[in-house]
Parts: sequence; structure tokens; C-alpha cells
Amino acid sequence: MCGIAGILQTKNQGSINETLVTRMISVLRHRGPDESGMYLDPFIGLGHTRLSIIGLEGGAQPLSNEDGSLWIVYNGETFNYVELRNELISKGHRFSTTTDTEVVLHLYEEFGPQFLQKLNGQFALAIWNTSNKELFLARDRTGVRPLYYTQGNGTFHFASEIKAIFVDPAITREIEPESLDQVFTFWSTLSSKTIFKDVYALSPGHYMIVKDGQITQQSYWSIPFHDEKECWTGTQEEAEEELLFLLKDSVRLRLRADVPVGAYLSGGLDSSMTTALISRYFNNHLRTFSMSFQQEDFDETSFQQRMIQHIRTQHSQVTISNNEIRDNFPLAIWHCETPLLRTAPVPMMLLSKLVRENQFKVVLTGEGADEIFGGYNIFKEAKIRHFMGRVPESKIRPRLLERLYPYIFKDPSRVRFFLQKFYAVTSKDLNDPLFSHKIRWQNSGKNTSFFSEQILNSLDDYQPLDEVREQLPDSFYSRDTLSKAQVLEIDVFLSNYLLSSQGDRVAMANSLEIRQPFLDHRLIDFAFKLPAKWKIKGLNEKYILKRSSIGLIPEEITERPKQPYRAPIREAFFGNGGADYVDDVLSSDYLKRTGYFNEKKVQWLIKKYRKSEASSETQDMAFVGILSTQLLHQQFIENSFSDIKPVRPDKFIRVQNQY
Repeated sequence: MCGIAGILQTKNQGSINETLVTRMISVLRHRGPDESGMYLDPFIGLGHTRLSIIGLEGGAQPLSNEDGSLWIVYNGETFNYVELRNELISKGHRFSTTTDTEVVLHLYEEFGPQFLQKLNGQFALAIWNTSNKELFLARDRTGVRPLYYTQGNGTFHFASEIKAIFVDPAITREIEPESLDQVFTFWSTLSSKTIFKDVYALSPGHYMIVKDGQITQQSYWSIPFHDEKECWTGTQEEAEEELLFLLKDSVRLRLRADVPVGAYLSGGLDSSMTTALISRYFNNHLRTFSMSFQQEDFDETSFQQRMIQHIRTQHSQVTISNNEIRDNFPLAIWHCETPLLRTAPVPMMLLSKLVRENQFKVVLTGEGADEIFGGYNIFKEAKIRHFMGRVPESKIRPRLLERLYPYIFKDPSRVRFFLQKFYAVTSKDLNDPLFSHKIRWQNSGKNTSFFSEQILNSLDDYQPLDEVREQLPDSFYSRDTLSKAQVLEIDVFLSNYLLSSQGDRVAMANSLEIRQPFLDHRLIDFAFKLPAKWKIKGLNEKYILKRSSIGLIPEEITERPKQPYRAPIREAFFGNGGADYVDDVLSSDYLKRTGYFNEKKVQWLIKKYRKSEASSETQDMAFVGILSTQLLHQQFIENSFSDIKPVRPDKFIRVQNQY
């Protein structure tokens, strides 16, 4: 994996600031420590930092086609590049490297933007056409790889991370109140927004063309919707076989690399299936990696050990202490570039560090299975509530919530009435397109009560849930209850939080590429052709995936209760010791200076923690959100980025007087 960056002059031909482009890629060296390169002509500067994985020799970027009319910087992997390369050779294309990057460039040359349909991969890319002075940018279907941009004052900036854009002192750095509201409601910003004003993300499954100062965007992929005639017509047993075939082939493609490939092993169904497939069919000497927690409530070591015994893998594990979560939280914010409502990205960052210390650059992970095969409680919750809504007066149907959340109902006489009222369903609720997530989002949105009067006034009547409704495609309303919930989870949560803050950003903090076999677009398309009852049978989540795993992984792994990945919060920040930075950024003076939060309410919450009084999950999220926003302000708004020293690129191409 790599880092890309660039500056395009959108008004007049001139001189691109070589030092500025160098500093942009210098701040991205964690994404590509192996080598760097830069291309400059009178209109554009392109920069690249490389993590060499495929075509180790001769793969330095920026890379051009034969006549130098096209130049590419590429962050990602095209897993089916071998097959695509052969197709291009048959059409007369010549190659000077063995990289997938050069395949991508020739595909663009041959097919134009339609080439994106051919790619099976995870990527963010920029291609500069010197002939018509057109910049083409694109991002993979589910948003595994990031790509940000901003435009103003006659220039267009883009980069893999926002910090590279902020290296330019001419760029305004300001936290956007609506984006802050979105984060405190959904855990992330929506669609193309970022936390920073006038800085945007290219949406997953989209490409962009910048020409003559104009920006046009186009979707080339969306979450599949199949009408009845297009859905699966075979038996469930045949579907189980097809699922396993597609997953196995996805794993096969994602093992392509010129460096060793390892795997994460959490002890859950998804990572257990991927590691078992690798071990059985592709690599008997697989290296696996996992983490355990100081706090037993969050630990899954026993299940990890069962899988280690089953596949006989060589395994490495890191134990995450509460102090390490606290100490590394600011670094996670630096890499995630957004407020967080969870500490969960920190252990993932420490796990990626373990992998790199063992000399691995690539791991396979299990992300995506829950989204496409119905693995989350929120999906089952929507199913129960939809069932309740069909007979609102029933006293029996709400009791299904006790099966979904047994740990809440330890004293049913006290809790049952409250939760049944909390999850109550009206006919109006059933007709709301956000039915599955509305309760969750409204509950998280209570965290906005900690906002300062200034922020609340700036938000006026802004309703983030209305913005989600406005973005829904027409096909959304024809989906079943589960499919609607899946779309919301994928669109709002998957790419913007899970694949970013818990994925690419914290892995690339340690120069580690992660690959997700369950996010192969062929597997996603297949999953959305299946009936909902095969994904969640009764309240048995990921039913068809579990059926496909029979004989592959131990039954105790398949049938274990799902344990959502979480990490300590109050124990990390208010346990033994303390953190000076917490006191600093949450001091009354600093809260007043930044102006995002109500100083008195924040101090009340901190006192509550220090008195060891019980706190709700919502309050825990509020605390992490407040702390991370204050850190973000310190790192990205107050920081001048003047200490980013330019590191001379290894490859440098300058084209003068071209036009």
C-alpha cells in the first residue's frame, strides 16, 4: 500500500511548488517507507510514497505509459492484475514493469473510465493526461483506501490523508459543526464530508474528473439491488457451495504478493474462516496475529487458541493494557484524522505494529462479513422490532429482546418494561426508511448535548438523520427490512469508520496493508441475491456463512455467541495513573479556547468518572468524542505543520515547456 498526493493548477499554467509537493509526500512516509517519487510539469505536481508489495524492482512511481502522455500515482492493489495484464498484452500493450500499477494505467488507456468495472481490488488512484490536461481520480467500490481533496484559489489538492493537504499553509483548517454533529450521531461523517470544512472525501465506488477548473463526479458501483428475477434460484445447499467457492477464490487472489502474507485471527467466525481457507488450500506455514486485553471482559484469547490448535499456525499475540490505550490514543487521532467515539482503533494500531515488527507487510482480515451476511445485533434488532410492529399490542413478541440482549435482562422485572418501551414500534416507525438504525442514532445523538452554545447555534435546525434520508437511492425503498439495514450499515459505517479508523488508517500507521476477502465485489453481489432468511435464521446470525464453514473450522467457533469488538474506555483514562494530555486538553481554559463543548457539562462528566460513579455507554462515547475532538484541534488546527521536513524523493521527473 502507498500514499499519493498532488496539486493541480486549475486556472493558469505556472510553476508548481516543488518543496510543497515534497513535504506532502514526506508527511505520508508511514504509508510508503520503501521509496518515493515525484512528477512535475507546468500544471501539476504528483507525489507518491511506496510500500513495495508487487513488482518489488522497477515499480517506483509516478509511472507513465510508453509515450509519457499518461502518468499515474496509485495506492492499492488490483488482485486480478495477472489476468488483466494478459488481456492487455493480447491487445498490443507493452509493459516495462511487473506491477499491477502499470496494468491499471494501460487499462485506463484502453478503456477509459469504464476500466474500473474490470478491477477486483482496493485502491485510490490519480491519472494525469498530459494531452488534454485532465486529472482522473478514482476510489474502490467499498472505500477500503482513502482519497481526499479540496479546491480553491486556482488550485486543486488531493492526497491519501488530509494532513498532506494541510501541509500547504494556504489551506484553511477549520472543524465543520455539521460534520461534528454527524460524528457524534453516526460515529463518522456522511458520504463525501470530512470533519474539516471544505475538505472532502471521494465517495466509494466513484470517480472524478478535474478539467479546466471544473469537477465532475460519477458513480461506477453501488450496493447491489436485485429484483426477484435476478435473485438466487438454486437451493440453499447450492448457495452454501457457491459462497465457499467465491470466498476461497477471493482469498486466493488476495494472497498475491511478492512478500509474505499473514492474517489476523480474532477467534470469531470471519477471521477463522479466512485463516482456515489459507491454511488448508494455500499456505500450510501461515503466520497469524492477534491481540488480547488486560481486561477480561474484552478478551477472546481462548477462542484464538482453539483456532491456533486447529490450523496449527505459527502465531504471535500482543496483550493490550489499559495504559497503552491511554498513551497511544493521541497517535491514533493523528492517523485517523477525525474524532472517535470509541477507543477500539488504538488496539488495532498496536496489533499492526506487532505485525510489522515480525517483518510482515500484508495481512488478510475478516471485515465485511457482518455487513453482507447479517452479523450485527442491529440487524436482528430490526427483525424483532419489525415483528413487534406487525402486532403492536402483543406482550409476547417484545420478549424476543431478552434473547437478543440476555446480559441486560439479568433482572427482568426491573428492565423488561423499560426496554420494551425503548424499542416500541409504531406504524410511523415501520414506514421510516431509517427504521433499523433510528433508535441507535438518536441515542448516540444525545451526545450533542455536550456541544457549546456556539456550536448548537451554528447548527440551528440541522438534522443529520434527514441528510441520510435525502441521500437514499430510489431502489432502497424496494428492499426488505434486512437489506435496508445492511445498506445503511455499509453506506454510513463501513467505509467511513470501520475500514478507515479501525482499518486503513491505523494499519498504515505502521506501514501495513490489510486485505478483506469478504469485500470482494463478487461476494457482495452474491450475498445481496440471497433471501434474508438464509442470512438470519430466527435469531441465528450469518446462518449461511456458518453452514458454509462446516468441516472447515471447529463447531465451538461457529456456534459461539458473537462478541462485538470493543476496547476499554473509562478503565483506560480513569484507572491507575493518569494522562497529562487528558488534563491539558480537557481543562476549562482549553475547552473555552476551542469552543466546541460546554465546559461545565464536560467538567461534570469528568468528575463523575473520577468519583467512580456508574456511567452509561452513551456517556462513555461522549467522553471519547470530546477528548478526541480536543486532540484533533490541537494536532490539526493549532498545528502549523511547519515541522514537516521535506525528504528528497528517490524518483524525480520534471517536464518543462510542455504546452
